Amino acid sequence: MIRYSLIIISMFFLSAGTLGEKNNKPTLFIIGDSTVKNGSGNGGGGLWGWGDFMYEQLDTLKISIKNFARGGRSSRTFITEGLWDDVRSRIKPGDFVIMQFGHNDGGAVNDSSRARGTLKGTGEETQEIDNILTKKHEVVHTFGWYMCKYVSDTKEKGAIPIVCSLIPRNDWKDGKVLRSSDSFGKWAAEAAKTTGAFFIDLNEIIAVHYEAIGEKEVTSKFFLTEHTHTTKAGAELNAASVSEGIKSLKGCELNKYLK
Repeated sequence: MIRYSLIIISMFFLSAGTLGEKNNKPTLFIIGDSTVKNGSGNGGGGLWGWGDFMYEQLDTLKISIKNFARGGRSSRTFITEGLWDDVRSRIKPGDFVIMQFGHNDGGAVNDSSRARGTLKGTGEETQEIDNILTKKHEVVHTFGWYMCKYVSDTKEKGAIPIVCSLIPRNDWKDGKVLRSSDSFGKWAAEAAKTTGAFFIDLNEIIAVHYEAIGEKEVTSKFFLTEHTHTTKAGAELNAASVSEGIKSLKGCELNKYLK
């Protein structure tokens, strides 16, 4: 009887241990702006970001997905507002961080409304300001500098960083989607290369899909009243494009969690 009880107890602890291992899933953290998570991420106004549809692309039985993107933020203000510190505190070894910024980085460096712009490029240039909006002294860096910081911070936590170029806007010329390959898309790629991070040229991948579909259908199906924020259908296409990019990353462990 005693021997039988010990067997039952051993089986219980073995089962509990196995269950604990299954629950110890890695997490994919997603950071970015409103094109990644629009508003509260519930489709308000008919608009969605691609981060809220990554569950369609990944096996959530094996990996958790946390979309911490915030509308209106640039690579700079996502840090200065403490949003990155919150995400970074949650990251554990073996996790993944996908980052996409750029849409809001071209604004004013210092003004009374948003003060979210970054300096152009990927260099070490800085600009010291007394921030009119926050009333704080601040050293503003280049877009590439902020992206490199996200990558290095992610690596320090033992996680895997993946940099994305920003999704294209619904802007066309002569039947072609206008790219950001000479600005924020280029600088995102350079930051990834400098730091050894994985890179997905999301700007190019989506632009190619848009062109295959055609300007008229893209405009009617994927956008509502302006050229930046997408409908559910547009966000789902963009999430699928992220998945397409992940598949192309040789040696990236996130591949094994794709559906």
